[in-house]
This record gives sequence, structure tokens and C-alpha cells, in this order.
Amino acid sequence: MSGKLKVLVIDDSAVVRQVLTEILLSDSAIESVVACQDPFAAAEKMKTFIPDVITLDVEMPRMDGITFLKKLMSQHPIPVVMCSSLTEENSATALKSLEYGAVDIIQKPRAGTKAFLEESKIMICDTVKAAAKVKVTKLSNAFREIQPKLTADAVLEAPKGHQAMLKTTEKVILVGASTGGTEALSVFLQGLPADSPGVAIVQHMPENFTASFANRLNSLCRVTVKQADDGDTVLPGRVLIAPGNKHMLIKRSGARYYVEIKDGPLVSRHRPSVDVLFRSGARYVGKNAIGVILTGMGDDGAKGMREMKDAGAYNIAQDERTSVVFGMPKMAIEAGAVDSVLPLEVISGAVLKHCQA
Repeated sequence: MSGKLKVLVIDDSAVVRQVLTEILLSDSAIESVVACQDPFAAAEKMKTFIPDVITLDVEMPRMDGITFLKKLMSQHPIPVVMCSSLTEENSATALKSLEYGAVDIIQKPRAGTKAFLEESKIMICDTVKAAAKVKVTKLSNAFREIQPKLTADAVLEAPKGHQAMLKTTEKVILVGASTGGTEALSVFLQGLPADSPGVAIVQHMPENFTASFANRLNSLCRVTVKQADDGDTVLPGRVLIAPGNKHMLIKRSGARYYVEIKDGPLVSRHRPSVDVLFRSGARYVGKNAIGVILTGMGDDGAKGMREMKDAGAYNIAQDERTSVVFGMPKMAIEAGAVDSVLPLEVISGAVLKHCQA
């Protein structure tokens, strides 16, 4: 791909097709959008229009999105972003699509306040462009920002001296991931033993999807995985995943670490934001923290990870070879925030080794 992006929207709802088309065309990096009501019409259209990315509805009457995805990936792979409504059943199905080759999931846009629609534009456009980057190494023309890009200052002020305990034997693992992170986290977490140090994770994912994602991981891993609730204690053998559309911070009360779940603006263009989690780790965990930044587009987590390093944390970034998108790890490395750059398959072992040391 040498020019701007071409996107194919497949959805049986005329309203969703119209809204998605308007959202995508508002981004200067996207050249054209073609919308089709079902996979049959899309297959016919693709004889003359070859998209860089496809957004695909999960539930459609003549052929469901999963069936079309399987056919597409076996015959002519193109980056696909699943577009799902906020139902538990659809969430589980959409997550299943990641196993069949979908790059990411977005929430179907719906009517709401101006702020909600602006955030939807940011998240949808960023996800589609990240999907294109999975296949194409460089995008031309940076897109127009719809609202200012905020830092973690919008949620938690920068550390002014740390409130973390001195280095102890109890470690906390803080992890950030985005595009490609669902499978990367599966690999990482399956490498942890049942008595692993506690883990807190921010994975960029829409609201209502993180519970299903956590349940899926819980069925695969020796550690216990759950969507975080406000006030949950960080315990050995427990993994807490930030709920979609909420920020997650780690805090300390005496010797107890716990998570705080809160609202707030998009930070580094995301909610939940890795920068918010990492900044709280710098403030409240300090030398007892191990930071891990995995595959993803953009720079969310880079500043927060640098703050963690300055507070004495040990940080690891996934390498370029094993990253679906080498954006977030690269930016953290360039920020001087990373102690080790490692392939995905050895990160869990390296984390455990550092904890034991």
C-alpha cells in the first residue's frame, strides 16, 4: 500500500453502515470506504475493490461474520476488525473471531453525546489504522485529531516523590497491550505458575468485552484471571484485567496492593490507558514493580513505563519479531524506559527469574 487506506464495511444495518462510513471518512488517512449489507455483496464488490482493512459485523442473516472470516482467511487474507454490539453473546463470539485471524474488535457506534461520538471516532479510526499496520509497515498522512491527546495527568498527577514501600519480596507485575495483545497475553499468562506474583493488565478493548476475555484466559491458565472490580486486592496467583471503558490504577494500603477502577477522559487516546496504570505503579509500587509492554500501535504506556523505571521498576518490552504491531514497545524503548527487549515466548520466564532474584 502506497497511498491512503481503503476500507470495506460489512454490516446488515444501514444505520451502522452510514455511521461507520462517516466516521472513517472523517480521518485524513482513509481515502475511501465502501459499505455492503452482507458477505455475499462484499464478495462481489471485492472483485473490483480490494480493501486494506475490512470491518465485519458478527451477526448477519445470510452469512455470519465468523463464517465469512474463516473463508476470507483461508482464501485471501485481509486485515479484519470485528464490529460487535454490546451483548454478552456477541462479545464471546467476537473474541472467538480473534482465534480465526481477526486483528481486533470495535464496539458498534451508537447514538449518544457529542463526547461519546468523538471518542468513538478516535477509537474506531485508530483500530482500523492499526489493523492496516499489521500488514503494511508504514501509513502515509497522519490523521486529524478530533480532540487533544491527553496524558496521565488527566487522571493522576505526576509523582512528586514516591509513596511505594521499600523493595520487598512481594512483586507486582504490570502489563500493557493493544493490537495483537489478546493472543500475546494468552501466551504470557500461560507461562505463569499458579503462585505467580499478582498481575494487573490494561488491554485496549471495548466495554463489555473484557469480562469474556478474562473468562477465556481463566480457562487456559494456571493463574486465576478475572475482570477487575474496584477495590480488588492484588494477590499472588491472581490476574486482574481492567474493564473496558474504565481506567485502572494500582494503589497501596499498608502492605496491601489493590486496584481502583474509575472514569475519566481518554489518556494517550485510550480508556483504559496503560500510561495511567504504569504511572500509578511508579507512585505506589516503585521498586516492587515489574513492567511489561506488549504488542500494540501508538505510544500508550511509554511515558508511564519511563516513570516506573525512574521509580526503580524493572521493565521488559516485547521484541519486533514477535509483535503484531511494534508500536507501543518501540516507543517505550525509545523513551529509555526498558531494561530488556525479549521475544514473547520467553517474557514470562524472564519476569519470574527477576522476581526470584
